[in-house]
Amino acid sequence: MIPEEPQNSQLATLRLDDVDRRLIAALQADGRRPYSRIASDLGVSESVVRYRAQRLERAGILQVVGIADPLKIGFDLMAMIGVKVRPGAIDEVCAGITALPETSYVAAIAGAYDVLVEVVCRDTAHFSELLKRRLHEIDGVIDTESFLILEIHKMAYGWGVGEVAAVPVEQPDEEGTSP
Repeated sequence: MIPEEPQNSQLATLRLDDVDRRLIAALQADGRRPYSRIASDLGVSESVVRYRAQRLERAGILQVVGIADPLKIGFDLMAMIGVKVRPGAIDEVCAGITALPETSYVAAIAGAYDVLVEVVCRDTAHFSELLKRRLHEIDGVIDTESFLILEIHKMAYGWGVGEVAAVPVEQPDEEGTSP
C-alpha cells in the first residue's frame, strides 16, 4: 500500500481497503478476538490478519488496549476541562498537557475553548493540585473551566472506519530515500 502525496510535511493519506476496515471494526468490537476467527470471517489467512493489524498499529491507526471505567476501579474523580490558550500557543500547550500523566484525552478544538482535556484523578485534592499547580502553570494557558463527570453512561470506541487515514510518514531526503 503506497501513501498518496503528503497534504503537508507531516501527514500523508493512506487508503484503507475493505480488509483493513473490516479488521479494524472486528477489533473495535472485541480486541481480544483471535486472529484465526477474524481471518475466517474476513475470508483471508491468519497471516494476512496478523500482518495487517501490525501494519495498522505501526502506522498509529490502530491501538488495541483494555478500556476500564476509571470511576469503577478506584479513581474517584474524572473531569473534562475546557482550556483557553494564548493565540499561537495551541501546539505547545497541547504538548504540555499531554505530558501530564492524569490526562487521557487531549484535543485541539474549535469553539468557546481551544483545547478539551479529559483527566482522571484519585480524589478532589489530587484534581485541585493538578489544576492549580501544574495545568495553570503551562505557558500559554489563559483560562480553564472544569466539568466534573458524575457517571459514565456510554463509553464506546466502535464508530466505524472511513476509507482514508492520515498517518505520519518519513519524508525522503534529497536522494529520494527515507532516513
